[in-house]
Amino acid sequence: MFNFKASPTVCYCIEVDEVTIVEAIKNGADSLSKVKEMTKACTGNECAEKNPSGKCCSKDIKELIQLHTKEMI
Repeated sequence: MFNFKASPTVCYCIEVDEVTIVEAIKNGADSLSKVKEMTKACTGNECAEKNPSGKCCSKDIKELIQLHTKEMI
């Protein structure tokens, strides 16, 4: 039996998970605009309805960029 744990969703509008965003960062997405281009995350407009926090995911994505670009240095 597999012990599969799904990656947490970061962008609820487009349904992009954390693993997808981190992979984009590792592949050179070092800004919010580059993450948007590579994953389509943060390009929806239903944050208030779909995100449990009721907010845009841009802050969460920026935090992931900061965390994972520091790890690569």
